[in-house]
Amino acid sequence: MLDFYKNKKVFITGHTGFKGAWLCNILVMAGAQVYGYALKPQEKENLFDISKVEKKITSRIGDIRDMDALKSFFDEAQPEIVIHLAAQPIVRESYRNPRYTYETNVMGTVNICECVRNSSCVRSFLNVTTDKVYQNNEWEWGYREDEKLDGYDPYSNSKSCSELVTHSYINSFFNEMNIAVSTARAGNVIGGGDFAADRIVPDCVRAVRDGRSLVLRNPYSTRPFQHVLEALSAYLLLCKEQYTDRSKAGYYNVGPDESDAVTARRLAELFGDKWGEGFTFEEKSDGGPHEANYLKLDCSKIKVRLGWAPVWNIDTAIEKTVEWTKAYFDGSANECLENQIREYFGLI
Repeated sequence: MLDFYKNKKVFITGHTGFKGAWLCNILVMAGAQVYGYALKPQEKENLFDISKVEKKITSRIGDIRDMDALKSFFDEAQPEIVIHLAAQPIVRESYRNPRYTYETNVMGTVNICECVRNSSCVRSFLNVTTDKVYQNNEWEWGYREDEKLDGYDPYSNSKSCSELVTHSYINSFFNEMNIAVSTARAGNVIGGGDFAADRIVPDCVRAVRDGRSLVLRNPYSTRPFQHVLEALSAYLLLCKEQYTDRSKAGYYNVGPDESDAVTARRLAELFGDKWGEGFTFEEKSDGGPHEANYLKLDCSKIKVRLGWAPVWNIDTAIEKTVEWTKAYFDGSANECLENQIREYFGLI
């Protein structure tokens, strides 16, 4: 699959984030010409700076809400493939700042859709949303792509809106153009280099480093956790397949096998097993805002239509996350990152 991307011009919004930094490194290794548009990294520690990938791509710092700046850089890049990752991605932050969340996640989608609509170069466009776009009925079975979109909290709901914006642009404009457009609804991603607040694995890492016990707010919340390379491999496969065959475009869930949708408590236990001595956790609710308790995805569609399937189960995903984190503490994070990409894609 990676051979397809050699010399392809790929435009990524949100390239300075956790997913974006991993994606940039994959595409650089594949020989693509990468153009990234995003805000500066939000955390002082971040994978984008650690991996030094900025030196290997064309990067522009800007706000996805700034249409003029976005379009100017987009027109300069003249990309063939567009992957929209830019977002305010944290549920709790969306409660603190709902207006900014909607401005970024909804109007940001409108802006990138406008760039694509007014281009003559784009052939494949992917909007990355989330598994939380669905109206969550706390079902024990996985949601399918035709379920109702109605996220509860401002983050989830803004991503539901982002889906609807994309659907409207497809029906109103893109179907009449030679552009294949899809959305990808991925589960919770984990992996080395995630330093975001209010995420369980970064919280595990901070607890270990600070010599304190991890506090689990919602220990029995079940989520479709997966390694970040799982989601990114699906995005890259989808962009490739619809580039050559527009009938492959559509709305796709991207998640682990059902057995790998685990509770936050189980995830913490696995982290402790892989880390070894020095990690402990305790269960203690902080009375925070509503978060869904149970969420699973049915990923049959992407498996059947595109032949995608998970490679690393949850045990391996945690193992690779711990491996990168220890390498980071030892000063060999970038070598570890490249080796994990090679291993995942079968390059070694």
